[in-house]
Amino acid sequence: MDPYYKFMIQLVKAALDEDIGRGDLTSFGALEPGPAHARIVAKCDGVLSGVEPALLVFETVDSANTVVFTKKDGERFVRGDIIAEIDGFNQTLLSSERAALNFLGHLSGVATKTAAFVEKVRGTSVRILDTRKTLPGWRHLEKRAVVHGGGMNHRAGLYDMVLIKDNHIASAGSVTQAVGAVRDFMQTPDFRLQFEARAEEILIEVEVENDKQLREAIAAGVDRLLLDNQSTESLKQLVATARGLNPSIQLEASGNIALDNVAETARTGVDFISVGAITHSAPVADFSMKFLD
Repeated sequence: MDPYYKFMIQLVKAALDEDIGRGDLTSFGALEPGPAHARIVAKCDGVLSGVEPALLVFETVDSANTVVFTKKDGERFVRGDIIAEIDGFNQTLLSSERAALNFLGHLSGVATKTAAFVEKVRGTSVRILDTRKTLPGWRHLEKRAVVHGGGMNHRAGLYDMVLIKDNHIASAGSVTQAVGAVRDFMQTPDFRLQFEARAEEILIEVEVENDKQLREAIAAGVDRLLLDNQSTESLKQLVATARGLNPSIQLEASGNIALDNVAETARTGVDFISVGAITHSAPVADFSMKFLD
């Protein structure tokens, strides 16, 4: 099963167990069961994400609920837009409401924040990347929301890409030793058995802090350099050196990237900018569900 769907199903189940528990005391106590029509309406502007988990919430609570979204994931909406039309039963629609809106709100918030960064670098070839700074259990959904916002996914986890960072370099002794050890491991049967991949399919990226490490990493033949926590001037110098040594090497900038400096970072000549804020600091998009007479 695709990890996205695996974690989506788990999260929807957990959300409903957490919210409904033994049952919706208020709705079942106050209302006689009956048919109802409702709408989900946007209370802000943004980019939509979270349609699939929201649908799954309504369908899990009551398979008789019919939800038709008027917009798709990745589409923009403005305050007052109707996002979905819902037909079902009053009690179970109310039991579904909060969990469904929580998925829509958080994931649309991630997509909207991502879209703001993407807009800032429009006109360049730079791609906005996410990071592993995600809510535990939510990573695959948040990364899907990043794509809905026009961004691009970095590695999914520790298992699908090599990223040698400062602590790896310090422990291994040098960039050269760390890269060499990784390459040696990826030629072993243990690697092929555990990771079910071929060495040539795995991207190797190295975080470099200075000119010496940059030259060492390029000499080692890595695929991408992570230029982390650099000033604009330092970043320009490292980019120029890297392009002079290997014009085709991929360059990624990261660290202290915000909306007010991402365009300046893009102009340094990097290929990617990774931004933790698009997942760990995305405001929630506001939606409401209203019953209609």
